Amino acid sequence: MSEIFKKHLDKFIAINDEEFAAISAFFQVIKVRKKENLLIEGHICKSNYFVLSGCLRKFFVNEKGMEQTTEFAIENWWITDNIAYENKRASEFYIQAVENSQVLVIDYHSQEKLLIEYPKMERYFRFVYQRAYAASQMRMKYLYSFSKEEFYHHLNNKYPEFVQRIPQYLVASFLGFTPEYLSEIRNKKRS
Repeated sequence: MSEIFKKHLDKFIAINDEEFAAISAFFQVIKVRKKENLLIEGHICKSNYFVLSGCLRKFFVNEKGMEQTTEFAIENWWITDNIAYENKRASEFYIQAVENSQVLVIDYHSQEKLLIEYPKMERYFRFVYQRAYAASQMRMKYLYSFSKEEFYHHLNNKYPEFVQRIPQYLVASFLGFTPEYLSEIRNKKRS
């Protein structure tokens, strides 16, 4: 745990080993099995998750009863329901393991205490949130400017390892279409 998270922190802030040891005490390491839920719709979102290994996804169930994936988190990515987490309220999302995963967990009160005791971490989280917001902006742009087929090809060209790693029905859910439509797109490209 420590080496992965330390390397990630080092990309954004200068931190020595003594500070890192103290910062690490604010986190808990958990193992999550594939398809295990870390957050369930209607439950209070109490935690923020950093993926050490594996993959998590955030999704909601739409009015038709279909799961709609809104976000993935692989190694070195954070995931939570930001609105529910910051406001300490019930979530409208699920967070689930796509693969067996090892995750760092910090609860809201521990994170607030961490930020007070180690102001460097405030800077770190600012960078994390800026990157997440920028990624969200680009996803919105792609949703509006690309056809569904173009969006898939863009994702596949930019992140081929990711598209191969994630089950295709989840890729389809993330892109906003059915697994059958994704199969048609993939078959068309092979022809």
